Amino acid sequence: MKEKIILLTIIALVVGSLIGTLYISESTKTKGEDDQYTSLHPVPAVNSQNEIQDLQEILAKDPENRNAWVQLGNKYFNTQQLTESIEAYDKALAIDGSDPNVLTKQGIMFRLIDRYDKAIENFDKANKLNPKHTQSLFNLGFVYRDDLQENDKAKEAWLRYLEIDSTGATADWVRAMIEKMEKGQK
Repeated sequence: MKEKIILLTIIALVVGSLIGTLYISESTKTKGEDDQYTSLHPVPAVNSQNEIQDLQEILAKDPENRNAWVQLGNKYFNTQQLTESIEAYDKALAIDGSDPNVLTKQGIMFRLIDRYDKAIENFDKANKLNPKHTQSLFNLGFVYRDDLQENDKAKEAWLRYLEIDSTGATADWVRAMIEKMEKGQK
């Protein structure tokens, strides 16, 4: 009898461990796929303030260092220093305005300070520079749907997204959002 209980306990532990491992693996995979589009809640880096100071020192000596401006903008982005992020990205874009990723990140910051016109302008410009730039379309859909309540334009942006990337967790999410909008749900 005791042997049966011990055997069943061991089996339960092994099965539980396998299920837990599969759950963690799957949730991490899904989280990782979605993180590239998580635009509104960046996670602050532990040493951001020191890194910001280091970048400011570099830029004091070399104000034309586009890469340092982008990195500074990213540090401000990650720590939700909205105005500072916009300004750093402005400096980088003044040196080279052809980076759709910088335009998109700056557009996200514009959205967070309720400058929807500027956000749309950035997302559109990013997508013109790279017509396959899905992140700009993804974010454009949010501005139209959530901020301006222009569901037709949100749907248009997200359908363009799906033309470029029709597979994966984000594409499934975009399809679900379009379906909800068509049903009049949010």
